[in-house]
Amino acid sequence: MKKNKIYIAGAGGMLGEAFFNVFRKKYYVKCSDKEPTDKWQSILDFTDYNNYLDDVKNFEADYLVHLGAMTNLEQCESNPNETYLNNTKSVEFATKISNILKIKLVFISTAGIFDGKKDTYIDDDIPNPLCHYAKSKYESEKYIEKNSNEYLICRAGWMMGGGERKDKKFVNNIIKQIKKGNKELNIVSDKNGTPTYTYDFANNVFLMLEKNITGKFNLVCEGLTSRLDVAKEILKYFNLDNKIIINEVESSFFKNEFFVNRPLSERLINKKLNDLSLNIMRDWKLCLKEYLNEEYSNIKL
Repeated sequence: MKKNKIYIAGAGGMLGEAFFNVFRKKYYVKCSDKEPTDKWQSILDFTDYNNYLDDVKNFEADYLVHLGAMTNLEQCESNPNETYLNNTKSVEFATKISNILKIKLVFISTAGIFDGKKDTYIDDDIPNPLCHYAKSKYESEKYIEKNSNEYLICRAGWMMGGGERKDKKFVNNIIKQIKKGNKELNIVSDKNGTPTYTYDFANNVFLMLEKNITGKFNLVCEGLTSRLDVAKEILKYFNLDNKIIINEVESSFFKNEFFVNRPLSERLINKKLNDLSLNIMRDWKLCLKEYLNEEYSNIKL
């Protein structure tokens, strides 16, 4: 049986590492990034259409996964032209490339495209993005749906994974504060969401490709939670819940550092996955514990 090839563009971050480790078990994998972080990545700037096309074509890929994006909301808001080039124009390129080569396109979107006025969102709810980052991702979704011949769009939630080296998100931010010796943590009490463990996400995408699934899907861990609950679980894991005080604050407390408007709720429900009996995403608490066991069990606090 022919072993399929999968090209993963923008694989230098936390999710790219999980995709590489999951898919290489069965596929020939080529991973690229503008600034490679590991030896298994080659150099590619996916905002360069001709180079992008040549690299995917020369690899003779059966699937194209467009993974990378600018994800720092403050950076995106301050640099809109760069944001739409990296997060939208490059996706247009990926769509054209996948159509030319007659291969399926996999695109990673975000829960952040919703405005947070509802508590939870299913796959077919209408997005209303609040900032340039969210708008750039939603514009990509719409372009793919209109122009792609065969696609799979997967929306992630609050990403967990990558460890100290690659995790630029909430979990590692909390752990860095703990390592500094902070005896108090200021945690927002007005932000709700659904975490997404990188390996569960990659494994579920793998399953969907194996089943030849197409369309647009929410893809998050099970269980509705909040930033506050996640922080409490981290402290509990390290047996620090009675040693470190959590100060519950509103998002406005961080308005200078995090000035971009974020949804009050980014909670997604995997309705379409459940309807197809293809939901293998585990509970977020179980995934958080596994992640901490894998990456942080030996750190000195």
